[in-house]
Amino acid sequence: MKIVDEFHEIPTTCISDALQGLENLHSAIKPLKEEYRVAGRAFTVKMVAGDNLVVLKAIREAQPGDVLVIDAKGEKNRAVAGDFVLGMAQTLGITGVIVDGVIRDIIGTKELNYPIFCKGSTIAASGKAGEGDINVPISCGGVTIHPGDIIVGDADGVVVIPQEREEEILAKSLEKVEKDRIRSEMVSGDKKKIIEYLDRSIS
Repeated sequence: MKIVDEFHEIPTTCISDALQGLENLHSAIKPLKEEYRVAGRAFTVKMVAGDNLVVLKAIREAQPGDVLVIDAKGEKNRAVAGDFVLGMAQTLGITGVIVDGVIRDIIGTKELNYPIFCKGSTIAASGKAGEGDINVPISCGGVTIHPGDIIVGDADGVVVIPQEREEEILAKSLEKVEKDRIRSEMVSGDKKKIIEYLDRSIS
């Protein structure tokens, strides 16, 4: 199993704990639907706020399985993309789109059933002057992201696994999943065990 596939099965909360909470995108960046989940290698996009031509270039250059991660500078007045552009990304096999900014055509975009994580929606389109870069280090949601880093998103938010630490973080994340499982089974439905657990935790 590819390491990206293994991360796909792990809650972002466990991955975040393995990373000591240091690689989480801003909490305002959330999935359009709670059931959305995404995991893949980052294909990064640095755009001038309100100018999305470089996003079209990124969609053309990204490989199937990549996650498009767009540094839109947190701009909320102009949309990075709408359902037409996002639909093209979906058709070309891009796994999902993470935006430090907003999108538009919200109803049509939700109908795509395609993992989009962003700060919300707006009405106005972006311009197309053509400024920006692809596959360069970016800051998205307050986190530095390099091309090839692993991106995982779910209902709780988005976390970044630096490429050079992915094996270490996978092992720590799996340990956290198992620890959480054992803890839940230990106290499940048993008031006495819950009280004992709380006493140990606060003593």
